[in-house]
Amino acid sequence: MDQKKSYRTAFIFLTALFFLWGFVTVIVDSLIPRLREVFTLTYFEAGLVQFAFFGAYLLLSVPAGFILSKIGYKRGIILGLATMAVGCIIFYPASSERVFGLFMLAYFTLAAGITILQVAANPYVTLLGTEETASSRLNLSQAFNSLGTSIAPAIGALYILSGQVMTREEIGALSDIDRQSYYISEASAVQLPFLGIAAFISLIALAFFFIKLPKVHSTEKSSGYKKVLKNRNLMMGALGIFFYVGAEVSLGSYLVNYFLSLDGAELIRNTPFMSDIAELFLNLSVSSDMATVGVFVTFFWTFAMIGRFIGSYLTSRFSPSKILSLFAVLAVSMIVISQLTTGLVAMWSILAVGLFNSIMFPTIFSLALDGLGNDKPQGSGILCSMIVGGALIPPAFGFLTDSFGFEVALVLPMVCYLYIYLYGFRSKRREVVVQ
Repeated sequence: MDQKKSYRTAFIFLTALFFLWGFVTVIVDSLIPRLREVFTLTYFEAGLVQFAFFGAYLLLSVPAGFILSKIGYKRGIILGLATMAVGCIIFYPASSERVFGLFMLAYFTLAAGITILQVAANPYVTLLGTEETASSRLNLSQAFNSLGTSIAPAIGALYILSGQVMTREEIGALSDIDRQSYYISEASAVQLPFLGIAAFISLIALAFFFIKLPKVHSTEKSSGYKKVLKNRNLMMGALGIFFYVGAEVSLGSYLVNYFLSLDGAELIRNTPFMSDIAELFLNLSVSSDMATVGVFVTFFWTFAMIGRFIGSYLTSRFSPSKILSLFAVLAVSMIVISQLTTGLVAMWSILAVGLFNSIMFPTIFSLALDGLGNDKPQGSGILCSMIVGGALIPPAFGFLTDSFGFEVALVLPMVCYLYIYLYGFRSKRREVVVQ
């Protein structure tokens, strides 16, 4: 009973971390439309923002797994939180000086902290119980991650996207005094939210310093990376993580621009129930088009949250691999509908992809770690390194959008989801063989 209580307490605190990094990851997306206008970036260049953020996963996940095996889960979590706080603080000078490279450093540092947390928290949740219920537990924790991602777009629309962004020509036409005033207002739109986040993260790190987390490792030694790299199921799962994150980040990062291409702001203002939703967060009569459509990105992440709560139940009752394959097919279906339609149907169908994204990361993660035992920290490091898909696929999505438009670019996430379907189908066959 004491062990169960200890596991429950650890699970609650770890789930709070999932909420935190979900919120921070998506609040970063809110900056992309603003940075694109302020620095006059192409869609491809805007995608490089995600390259700086998710590139940290490729560079640091494997080292984080090694560090974790040396210092333990608790110290690893505190290290990750401290690194995240430093990244948020760097946004202050980056926005004051308007140096794009400094923004990239802030993104990278923030992502470095989240990487350490991901490598520590995901396998730790799978260890707080039996292998059979690992997918269900991880889906439940990830549901609170989605709660953070659901809230973030509305906060971003309110505090980051709400002001009118001038083009380079409009800024050049301002007097020196007005230009300086504009730059100061642009800086404050970024500085205050991220300073607040830094303070909040610091408090959580302090709390974890005093929390007692149960030890879940046995005395057996890990086999290291050499063995896990030969595990076919793990490596195929790693590729699944790569495609999933790339597809999700591509859609999440460009939804504002996609909706603008559909005249979404005008549709929202002229559709009663949608204008009512927007008015809950904004004054539609004075809000920018970006802020107006940005509010509805919330639904993409809200649907993911709802799907993960549902998925936690479904994966506890049915084969996780079957649910994974089903959701991948439904995600593709929603993209096809969005491609073939216009207006509100195109908007809501692409938002519905979030519902079917919901279970993919935790289910792929737990299926890939199945059977690794004490090699799970190393396996987690490899899986988290493949979150680099969020760095590589969005620029490719942006390039396709620049060259051919959104209709063609949407084929890219479709291909990603088709691979996930195949991984789920293979895992289902593997479960049959094992039985």
